[in-house]
Amino acid sequence: MGRAFEVRKNAMAKTAGAKTKVYSKYGKEIYVVAKSGGPDPDTNLSLKRLIEKAKKDQVPGHVIEKALEKAVGGAGEDYSPSRYEGFGPGNCMVIVDCLTDNANRTITDVRNCFTKCNAKIGSPGTASHMFDHCAVFGFSGDDEDVILEALMEADVDVNDVEIDAGKITVLAPHTEFFKVKTALHESFPALEIEIEEITFLPQVDASISTEDLPMFQKFMDMLEDCDDVQNIYHNAILPE
Repeated sequence: MGRAFEVRKNAMAKTAGAKTKVYSKYGKEIYVVAKSGGPDPDTNLSLKRLIEKAKKDQVPGHVIEKALEKAVGGAGEDYSPSRYEGFGPGNCMVIVDCLTDNANRTITDVRNCFTKCNAKIGSPGTASHMFDHCAVFGFSGDDEDVILEALMEADVDVNDVEIDAGKITVLAPHTEFFKVKTALHESFPALEIEIEEITFLPQVDASISTEDLPMFQKFMDMLEDCDDVQNIYHNAILPE
């Protein structure tokens, strides 16, 4: 069904699971971004993007406010980002992004997920070199050429503009996120953007067999259950 479908599917999968788990992940990330770049979304664009994304995923306002207040107070945990890469069931490539206040605990938990699911954790760069770090925007439309022209006129660096079943997907370098968003809003004020995120998109896909599917699902579930895991990216294509 094309990359556009995969982007939509992955975006929806990120909010699956218990609501409290989703709220906790957003709360932690908002706290870290606000603490490092300031609690004002107007001057901290990364925070602004994150808050908008949280609201789209129906994170309650009090969760966002609590994280911001915690960042302003300066107290609390000292989280740092960590990334783990490797090969999952079916030889798919996996990137696991974490925020942790205890690196030893996090690597132990993540490695345990790999070990128990016949997967192999690797060194930095094992999988990420086969992914593109992209800004992704998705919305309804039927003329990708008009969108591309508007972005080029705004001097935006665009990787690709795709159309699939009445859905347009814009792919750009992750550093161009705000330029793409601004250009789309200024050129098409009535446009309703359904997907806007920075993510890792695989350059090649790995088809998961029906035999490997149960182990792959177990692997994903175990990673999702790790408190320090924020996002999981993979190149697996699951059987219909």
